Amino acid sequence: MNQFGKEYRLSIFGESHGQCVGIVVDGCPAGVPLQEHDFLADIQRRKSGAKGTTPRTEEDIPVIRTGVFNGFTTGAPIMIQFENKNTRSHDYLFIKDTPRPGHADYVAMQKFGGFEDYRGGGHFSGRLTLGLVAAGVIAKKIIYPATVQAALIEAGGIQDIDNAVNLAIEKKDSIGGIVQCIATNIPVGLGEPFFDSVEAVISHIVFSIPATKGVEFGSGFAAAKMAGSDHNDKIIDVNGRTATNHAGGINGGITNGNDIVVRVAVKPASSISIPQKTISLRERKVKELVVEGRHDTCIALRFPVVLENAVASVLADFMLMAQKTGRVK
Repeated sequence: MNQFGKEYRLSIFGESHGQCVGIVVDGCPAGVPLQEHDFLADIQRRKSGAKGTTPRTEEDIPVIRTGVFNGFTTGAPIMIQFENKNTRSHDYLFIKDTPRPGHADYVAMQKFGGFEDYRGGGHFSGRLTLGLVAAGVIAKKIIYPATVQAALIEAGGIQDIDNAVNLAIEKKDSIGGIVQCIATNIPVGLGEPFFDSVEAVISHIVFSIPATKGVEFGSGFAAAKMAGSDHNDKIIDVNGRTATNHAGGINGGITNGNDIVVRVAVKPASSISIPQKTISLRERKVKELVVEGRHDTCIALRFPVVLENAVASVLADFMLMAQKTGRVK
């Protein structure tokens, strides 16, 4: 349940308040230059502490346990680990009796029979996205000169992100957002029809990122309101370049050489300071819940680098598969 990919394979591990979180990357070719400092820029982009993010800050120092020797990947599985040090587990004792509305607390109890690590959301926590970021750092080296970049383009329903965050902080509530990711210099021919389409595989990993509630490519849901004459992307050269990009760089599940454009709807954080109603499992009745602890006002602020590196991992997987079959150089 914690593995993803065919050639570039990821195994995620850890819990929010456990000893560590991390990722095992299998299938990375030998000879890729890799050191701990390569991860720092993207890790910094994911870090908390800024306005609208959780006050919980961690060092997030990457420790490469296996798969790298003398500054290069060896071809063996790469294990990257991050310690959890700044935890306040007592803030989560209430979860055992009163699961948070909108969070995974209740379903985790039911699925794992009460044996789950509930502290900080346990294995369901956004803390585990640190491993996805690390995997994407390596993936970006594999897919070069293709590049992937993501940014938050809307929060709380408006494009003025600072204002949206300030209003949410005043209300002691949380807000969601929309994150857009664009991948460039993508070769034609990645992906397969139907079940292994590029959209399907990207959507698979994106929906694995906590708080994802929707994914669209190119014109997305707006395509339903368009005529075919407007939506069709006119091909203007033999390399497949198009005048518009309503398809988001993908036709029939296969990359067409144009930019891949994907947007993700990120929900508001479930943990808010406003009192909420939930079920008391001990008393078997509805009661008021006030969530304590340290939480994000807008988790979408920290989402772009996670999305960016998750998409990079998918592209690395597709490119390695294509190289193996000889269909893409």
